[in-house]
Amino acid sequence: MGRRAGQHGGVTDLLWDDVKCFFDPELMGSLPDVRVPNASVEDWQAVLDLVAEKAWKCQYSEGEAVLPVPRAEAVLSRPADAECPDLRVWPSADVLAIFRFYADGEVEFDVDLRELQGQDRLDVFCGFLRELGRRLGKPVLMDPEGDYGHPVLGFDVEADRVVVLANPPVR
Repeated sequence: MGRRAGQHGGVTDLLWDDVKCFFDPELMGSLPDVRVPNASVEDWQAVLDLVAEKAWKCQYSEGEAVLPVPRAEAVLSRPADAECPDLRVWPSADVLAIFRFYADGEVEFDVDLRELQGQDRLDVFCGFLRELGRRLGKPVLMDPEGDYGHPVLGFDVEADRVVVLANPPVR
């Protein structure tokens, strides 16, 4: 996988032509799961703090109610039968990540592959994974929709960049 200078003097982790198969909704499902395994309440709070620090547009909701973003401890200690809250985060105007507070042991969010087409959107997505992975000091993995535990790409802590973790799917 090659690296090249990005538009803003940054470095592109992945080249679109090398990884576009992993962003094909027909092959991968349109809503892959992105996750940080072995997480804690503190990791969830670090994510909330990062969203605030970066001033990414966000919206926290419980069911239909839009509410101020609470502390992670409060969200994750809700009753088991309570509706699962979500936090919508826009790292750019065209890219949305939806965090779901299922459990404290894994930071989990969805992205829509239809929004992640082309090098520019891929760069935004990789930058988002990098920011999360660096803040938490943990890998951030993307699994195809419905294929949990088989990541195709993710942020590698030691490499300090997003890397490919699987062979391209066979058509």
